[in-house]
Amino acid sequence: MTDTHRAARPCRLSAEHTDVEGIRLITLRGEIDQDVKDVLTKALLSSDGTMPPQTVVDLSGVTFIDSSGINVFIAAHQATGATQGWLRIAGAQTSVLRVFQLVGLDQVIGCHPTVEQALTA
Repeated sequence: MTDTHRAARPCRLSAEHTDVEGIRLITLRGEIDQDVKDVLTKALLSSDGTMPPQTVVDLSGVTFIDSSGINVFIAAHQATGATQGWLRIAGAQTSVLRVFQLVGLDQVIGCHPTVEQALTA
């Protein structure tokens, strides 16, 4: 029997960044869990290590999120709020949106059906 419980595996989360009229758009794909929370945290930050003041996170390609991902989004929301900025979620799949709803995060961070709606809200 082979123990593969903690075997090394490739990162299951990818991130792309673009700027749309001064708003940072982060597109994530994959799963968000304890193993990739540092990848998520880094993806949300600017190159100088700070949270951009206006950020939209496209979760349309994310199929799973656990409490570690929720905690990263809470910290990011607090960081943007400290600078009078904002964080918005766009396109979350039903399963991911349900987790946001269960913990009440959708009441704290604006969740929008599309990236376009999140950018113009």
